[in-house]
Amino acid sequence: METQTLLILISIGVGAGILSGFVGIGGGVIIVPALMYAFSMSQYESQGTSLFVLLLPVGILAVRNYWVSGNINWKFGMVIALTFVAGGYIGSKLALRINPSIVKLVFGLLMAYVSIRMITSGIKTLNNDF
Repeated sequence: METQTLLILISIGVGAGILSGFVGIGGGVIIVPALMYAFSMSQYESQGTSLFVLLLPVGILAVRNYWVSGNINWKFGMVIALTFVAGGYIGSKLALRINPSIVKLVFGLLMAYVSIRMITSGIKTLNNDF
């Protein structure tokens, strides 16, 4: 592996890890677009690689910090984790059956929608604080 490639991958991993620990994002929001734009990976390959990363215990130290500070709802987390497995299976089967351009479009629209909602919510909260 080339040094430049390795450095980009390390940057993606560290950046996704920091953002995951900081605001709870990483895989879909950071890793997928980064792999697509930095390495011209397909939507499918980027998603598959991001899911591979999630299989490993990458967030264990971040989870520990949140646990120690009393900021984890274990019951909710277990329900979401168990159903995430089933949802991930169904979603991957669906995605692999349709045109990758449609998957890319849906992904982009979802990110745009979430971004706009979070930005407007943050602005409302800031306005209420003043």
